[in-house]
Amino acid sequence: MTASTPLDFTPWPAEYAQYYRKQGYWQDRTLFDCFSATATQSPHAIALVCQNQQYTYQQLQQKIAGLSAGLLALGLKPGDNVVLQMANEPAFYICFFALTLKGIKPILALPAHRHIELSYFCQHAAAKAYICSDQIVGFDSQKQALQLLETCPSLQFAITSGSASHPGITLLDTLYSAPCYQQYSQPGDVAFYQLSGGTTGTSKLIPRTHNDYVYSVMGSIEICRFTPDTNYLCVLPVAHNFPLSSPGSLGVFFSGGSVILGQDSSPKAAFELIERHKVTVSALVPPLALLWMQYAPAAGEDISSLQLVQVGGAKFSQSAAQQLPETLNCQLQQVFGMAEGLVNYTRLDDPLDIIVSTQGRPISPDDEVLVVNEDGEPVPAGQEGQLLTRGPYTIRGYYRAAEHNRRAFNHDGFYSTGDLVRLTQDGNIIVTGRDKDQINRGGEKIAAEEVENLLLQHPDVHDAALIAVPDEFLGERSCAIVVLENQDTPLKPIVLKRFLHEKGLAEYKIPDQIHWITVLPKTPVGKINKKRLREQFSSRQLKTGSA
Repeated sequence: MTASTPLDFTPWPAEYAQYYRKQGYWQDRTLFDCFSATATQSPHAIALVCQNQQYTYQQLQQKIAGLSAGLLALGLKPGDNVVLQMANEPAFYICFFALTLKGIKPILALPAHRHIELSYFCQHAAAKAYICSDQIVGFDSQKQALQLLETCPSLQFAITSGSASHPGITLLDTLYSAPCYQQYSQPGDVAFYQLSGGTTGTSKLIPRTHNDYVYSVMGSIEICRFTPDTNYLCVLPVAHNFPLSSPGSLGVFFSGGSVILGQDSSPKAAFELIERHKVTVSALVPPLALLWMQYAPAAGEDISSLQLVQVGGAKFSQSAAQQLPETLNCQLQQVFGMAEGLVNYTRLDDPLDIIVSTQGRPISPDDEVLVVNEDGEPVPAGQEGQLLTRGPYTIRGYYRAAEHNRRAFNHDGFYSTGDLVRLTQDGNIIVTGRDKDQINRGGEKIAAEEVENLLLQHPDVHDAALIAVPDEFLGERSCAIVVLENQDTPLKPIVLKRFLHEKGLAEYKIPDQIHWITVLPKTPVGKINKKRLREQFSSRQLKTGSA
């Protein structure tokens, strides 16, 4: 029985698939195959630690197989799509592997997602279940689950990892049954869906197959030298591609190390976990790395076990990169990638100047990277251009997004990343900016159009533009430039922010700043001139009339 249908994804052309297998990139193993191999080899090794919970590989494998049986008994079946939204808790990994084992495809929603995003995922993918967590701070996931059950016709089940539930919501703990290890997913099938940052509205669904994702993780393990001695602290949201697969928690599981889950990413809480569990590796986005660096000099905790800190998700300033190794007394590795596929790393044996000044180079020798000008023509090394890529773990199309795919992928199958980069003579990438209308807020991607469309729904707003402005910690913050219908009637920024919140927009997408303007500047062809707006507002700080 196969768990995928032709609508699930755009397959790689046959000659590429054959080549990737011949080169050994695609090993025809599922994600559970890789986890199971570790559980067989090291059944009593510690796989996962979270607060007072601890699982060996054997215990975790049995939990996964027991839940997978229970999900089938509930009524889910191979080929179904479900939305999985959890905090940093063991249940995320148990659900992830249990679902993929049975060919049920989770859509990896993030803790920050709210009704707008969640209802879209459910409806677009005809999701049959919503699996949620009661541990997401400031979010009533069960109330959200009941709303989704009412509004999404395909949704039949709502499941919570909490200890109590509303009528109509199933407790995850009641689903465990006798372990069943039978797989209903093939290595070439879609295993799950990651989410794009989006540039034209709500996130697109990224279909990741077992074959391509296993290779991405295994290639990352080799580059980052994960071993059974690796103790990996995960403080970023577990469903993010970076802490999941670069090499992330999956890399730890596949190499036999231990994942330590942190539910508080503050430096003090993280440093206490580093000391207690002798953490060797952690992955951070730049704002968090800067906070750790500020805290470290006066910290009372012993973090001497820390050997490697990976920084990715957004551009890390060169000055901060130079300071990190000395401040945290460990090695820095820069990571630049995307949920659509391509991942780049500085290597552990690279010279320091490469590590601090570039975002590394691809995992695979067969990751094809093109840097092109506006006409699609390759530019010389050292010159800025748009980054295009294709390879053994980069998708060929988004899920059910034919029109968007025509824009995002060229006729040769290259994915247009939207990143502006320079390529060095030795193949390292230096990220210089974004070509797409998207804001990278500390690793969280915001599609300007989505927020603008919601702002325009407010009766007092005549026109609106969302732009990125520089921020020392986040890299970029979002700034809304708004034209009011009646400019003689003032509108407080908090009113617009509350309006967006009530619409169900994720908190990280609500503008950090709001400024008023009488008219938005336009380009000669009538589009909003965001370049001019960025020049005008980039240096402005929060003050009266903004928020």
